Amino acid sequence: QVLLRESGGGLVQPGGSLRLSCEAVGFIFSDYSMRWYRQAPGKQREWVATITYDSNPIYADSVKGRFTISGDNAEKTVSLQMNSLEPEDTAVYYCNRPVGEFWGKGTLVTVSS
Repeated sequence: QVLLRESGGGLVQPGGSLRLSCEAVGFIFSDYSMRWYRQAPGKQREWVATITYDSNPIYADSVKGRFTISGDNAEKTVSLQMNSLEPEDTAVYYCNRPVGEFWGKGTLVTVSS
């Protein structure tokens, strides 16, 4: 059974940092690209970043230069390091495996003073 479990969300002040992690269970992690999405209150879910199966990162323009996605094949985790956070980054962040459309339950990030 494929499971994705996000962690690391919380409350942070503008300009601060958070690191999200997604633990992957039930599949050969190194065979798949993985993605992070987010959904802000009242808005549609939007793509944030992808780490391809061969470790190439791709970013949405809104987070480029501030967020870093990485994968750890040994630990079967995909992480999202978020720096210089802005109130507009407030959202529930979801981990996704696009092949088969598997999703985690999300972790809430709130950027506020």
